[in-house]
Amino acid sequence: MAGLMVQGTGSDVGKSVLVAGLCRALANRGIRVLPFKPQNMSNNAAVTVDGGEIGRAQALQALAARAAPHTDMNPVLLKPQADRTSQLVVHGRVRGTLGSADFREGRRSLLPEVLESWHRLRARCDLVVVEGAGSPAEINLRDGDIANMGFARAANVPVVLVGDIDRGGVIASLVGTRAVLDPADAAMIRGFIVNKFRGDPALFADGYEAIGRLTGWPGFGLVPWIAATARLPSEDAVVLDRAAPATPGRKLVACPILPRIANFDDLDPLRQEPEVEVAMVPPGTPIPAHAGMIVLPGSKATIADMAFLRAQGWDIDILAHHRRGGAVLGICGGYQMLGRRIADPLGIEGDPRAIAGLGLLDVETVLTPEKALRRVRGVALGAAFEGYEMHMGETTGPGTAHRFACLDGTRADGAIHADGRVFGTYCHGLFAAPGLRAAVLARIGARSNGADHDHAVDAALDELAGELERHLDIDGLLALARAGLA
Repeated sequence: MAGLMVQGTGSDVGKSVLVAGLCRALANRGIRVLPFKPQNMSNNAAVTVDGGEIGRAQALQALAARAAPHTDMNPVLLKPQADRTSQLVVHGRVRGTLGSADFREGRRSLLPEVLESWHRLRARCDLVVVEGAGSPAEINLRDGDIANMGFARAANVPVVLVGDIDRGGVIASLVGTRAVLDPADAAMIRGFIVNKFRGDPALFADGYEAIGRLTGWPGFGLVPWIAATARLPSEDAVVLDRAAPATPGRKLVACPILPRIANFDDLDPLRQEPEVEVAMVPPGTPIPAHAGMIVLPGSKATIADMAFLRAQGWDIDILAHHRRGGAVLGICGGYQMLGRRIADPLGIEGDPRAIAGLGLLDVETVLTPEKALRRVRGVALGAAFEGYEMHMGETTGPGTAHRFACLDGTRADGAIHADGRVFGTYCHGLFAAPGLRAAVLARIGARSNGADHDHAVDAALDELAGELERHLDIDGLLALARAGLA
């Protein structure tokens, strides 16, 4: 029942990927391992076997550990829905909102529930690999912290600190973190890892030695830039691909980047298709007129994102695209935007209000406090698929008579326009199913390669684990985890 925590010198240094890789490497060694993240902040989430939701990264880490995702793996999830307000999810269930004014005290009060999940996980396995959030160097956030040193000290878990050499300044970031930490917090750190190295490792030998000398921490390895990570789902960042002319012979799928975009990994399987190119369209950029299909993604704040979409002029682009014969797919919040109206009479997303949608589907949505969280199986466009629902709101209207999918044998989902070119659904994960992906792409004249996306992700995890076995002292990390802080 050992534990090891991976913290970073900053966001996006590769903590999530390293934890996933360690989980797969340890699972491949026959060790019963589980992932854990005390507190996550992300609008990309996954539905768990116990009917709740956790961060998408923890679901991937569970897959890496060959375990079913469970709410105990991410007991506190913050889902930003406004600049200073996040939906608070505890043990997989919505528990209201958490604002910047009560952020510290709100988090502090959740530590006992975080520790409950931690102890339950420890009882189920040989080792728990814990992922921190952001950086412990953010000492302004230390009071009330449950994500980094606050958790590590409460659970008495040794920490390994990760620095990202690709962004530059890795020596300063690791040594500087050591310098700003409270001595008791610094004592929790028992080693470091340098991540995302490109080039000849010999060129960094002196730098690696300097980090150890200046911090007093042993190094556990220099991890190279690993190409396989590009085939894993992203959690927190969207690459802002500037819209460009489509490659000859490839169909463009365009997705506008909304401020509260959620579960954008729905598009990942399309990136593996040789006849398709995916463009994430940033604010201030029109949706390319040559797009074969526009995808409106999930949203954590549908009404606010609909208003933003209209302010960007994207509504004009979408309606013109449809008039030219283009296809439009709305997923979850995107489905709600395709309708005539979205109403929030109870103020679920903020102040009570309503907004006109795009009017491409003859449906209306009323936001409700109950959140639908379920895994589903269904048939859509003649093809079977598995996915999940994660939404607040009920969508009704004449347009639903022509459903997009039949779920679990009986339940209708979504709607299809009479012209067969506008689709709306509450189901995430559609494109992972080869048959359904092929059926959708056929609507825009593209052929699918029929690849199994889930198999590709699993293969990427094995490749990642193999690289970590070569470049990390995993035996040393195991010894540290088993010895603890005694």
